[in-house]
Amino acid sequence: MSTDTVTNAESTPDVEQPWAELGLKPDEYQRIRDILDRRPTSCELAMYSVMWSEHCSYKSSKVHLKRFGEIPQETPAGKMLAGIGENAGVIDIGEGYAVTFKVESHNHPSYVEPYQGAATGVGGIVRDIIAMGARPVAVMDPLRFGPLDAPDTKRVLPGIVSGIGGYGNSLGLPNIGGEVVFDPTYIGNPLVNALCVGVMRHEDLHLANATGVGNQMILYGAKTGGDGIGGVSILASETFAEGGPTKRPAVQVGDPFMEKLLIECTLELFAAKVVEGIQDLGGGGLSCATSELASAGDGGMRVSLDKVPLRDASLSPEEILMSESQERMMACVTPANVEEFLKICAKWDVQADVIGEVTDTGRLEIDWHGERVVDVLPETVAHEGPVYNRPFARPAWQDELQADGAEKLPRATTSAELRDTLLQLVGSPNLCDKSWITDQYDRYVLGNSVLAQPEDSGMIRVDETSGLGVAVSTDCNGRFAKLDPYTGAKLALAESFRNVATTGARPVAVSDCLNFGSPEDPDVMWQFTEAIRGLVDGCKELGIPVTGGNVSFYNQTGEVAILPTPVIGVLGVIDDVTRRTPIGFTGEMEGHQLYLLGETAEELSGSEWAHVVHGHLGGRPPAVDLAAEQQLADILINASRDGLIDAAHDVSDGGVAQTLVESALRGGVGARVWAPDNLDPFLFLFAESAGRAVVAVPRTEEVRFTDMCTARRFPHTKIGVITGDTLDVQDQFEIPLTELREVWTATLPAALA
Repeated sequence: MSTDTVTNAESTPDVEQPWAELGLKPDEYQRIRDILDRRPTSCELAMYSVMWSEHCSYKSSKVHLKRFGEIPQETPAGKMLAGIGENAGVIDIGEGYAVTFKVESHNHPSYVEPYQGAATGVGGIVRDIIAMGARPVAVMDPLRFGPLDAPDTKRVLPGIVSGIGGYGNSLGLPNIGGEVVFDPTYIGNPLVNALCVGVMRHEDLHLANATGVGNQMILYGAKTGGDGIGGVSILASETFAEGGPTKRPAVQVGDPFMEKLLIECTLELFAAKVVEGIQDLGGGGLSCATSELASAGDGGMRVSLDKVPLRDASLSPEEILMSESQERMMACVTPANVEEFLKICAKWDVQADVIGEVTDTGRLEIDWHGERVVDVLPETVAHEGPVYNRPFARPAWQDELQADGAEKLPRATTSAELRDTLLQLVGSPNLCDKSWITDQYDRYVLGNSVLAQPEDSGMIRVDETSGLGVAVSTDCNGRFAKLDPYTGAKLALAESFRNVATTGARPVAVSDCLNFGSPEDPDVMWQFTEAIRGLVDGCKELGIPVTGGNVSFYNQTGEVAILPTPVIGVLGVIDDVTRRTPIGFTGEMEGHQLYLLGETAEELSGSEWAHVVHGHLGGRPPAVDLAAEQQLADILINASRDGLIDAAHDVSDGGVAQTLVESALRGGVGARVWAPDNLDPFLFLFAESAGRAVVAVPRTEEVRFTDMCTARRFPHTKIGVITGDTLDVQDQFEIPLTELREVWTATLPAALA
């Protein structure tokens, strides 16, 4: 087949083109013709279709994401060095260090091919971090699946977990946290979100652009193959039909050992100061890297596509531009530094090829064996795609849903019923032990993991001398977001914020991964806009900036959208990791007093109790009070620093009962507890009011601790003591830890073995 050149496109305006198959709408295709004042070549059509896809262009969300600009970028919590629009956000954490972190989705590829979809999700987020000049130090994975007993869950879950573990473990990166949640709406649409944290010195920060006429564009890393052609960018813009997975060839194939070489090679290139700018090749492949680097620079770019090294020599130029083969980076290098650049790549056995240069034309020009196949303004590809202000409206069913509260459902009243309810919840899929999954991840490689799952947040030591460290948590309760997306997003932010504070770290920054159904559904768009509004208002109230993130739309099968799932990652800083607070009740804490911080109300709607015991979702989510969350965080951080508490665990899914069970099983020591006078035992155990934590206070520090809470006028109630080998709820029931552990640990192995 002859090459479709620019000259050919000018002389054959009426050629039929497969724009619809590439995911473009009729008006989008016409707009491309208007921009070019001719029909696009097939290579240009490939580039525009990839870069104007939902995944790359954010065309349905862009108008709403602008609201994040309302949040102050410099706050008392931390100074932002790079933010939204860069490969990843960067925060100053003191002592000359900066931390970069970001969470992204790889949902659709992971449904089609679970192992490679999840593995390449990890690879992609790691490359975003190294492109900023940082060394990756940890990963986390918030996951969502359909019901544990569903056949499709048995197909996707083991593969996804193996992919995450196989890739992350091979890179030598500890996996320090995340979540695993089961819900019927995720059947056929699992969520695989991946977060990476990187550390650098301030002076090592690099931003991606291609400046300086005559500078050389070098493609380095793996060769380009046929995997992932139109992969993540087209897949992530599609809703799966009822028919199930079909697009296997579109999923990228990962090679973690190549990525490990790429990490070390890239960091040495930065250290040698032979790089002007670097961009990773992720969703959109070369189409994305060339157009984004050129539009972020000060001129144009000329690329010879036939100089791209190929794994498959039969690839057409269109396929080369669309390929999303993994483990590839593109660098802008001055002519004087090219030799040194290539020498460093050769040292690491990383292939590197000069494929183009920066020009002064202001245009992106791509040739194939000497013939011009692309001649466009790069910003029209990278940034000036369609922007949709899609219709949204509060769903007709929302009022009815909110009127159907769980508070009216029958609840346990006798001691035996309370005991049975606790055991039923402890062994339920969302609350049971997740070590069948997390034990497949290496938590401690590199030797700097201070806390890892099942702790409230993962914590990494940054400086061995001073003890400076960072903590990261990800959270979202999709049921709360379904009941009220505005409050649900605030609750997700509050829980992640609280989880960082319970470990003793001060929250300083947010990254988000906003997972929703089809943006073409006004109900879904309303959920999305409300969640953005909640997140923006919440961050302004807490004084914490959003450094970046990701939107994943079209997460639905047929007409069934997933629960709105705005996953919120919060990063915190701790001056000395030796002062961190774990969740477990250990032998040294025998006799420590247990205090419940915060207020408990009759809030059961959207709770695990309503979900597990009644299969119910309705009512309004718990009220969120961010001023109280801020106060609680201050108490937890100061108490940790001053040695006033030895254990702390936030209260969230499953209520105080689950908090006590997890702390007791984590440390191996039980507790004797009692319901406060103003609270009936059921609500004490199972209500899911926000803004609460259980802390273990040494007897010697009890007066200082209670004085601190009293001075802040913060509710604090003594609810028990750490002792023995049972969970003893006075006047109600007693359960041996052995029985609790048996029930807690049995669920996943039984379902997945």
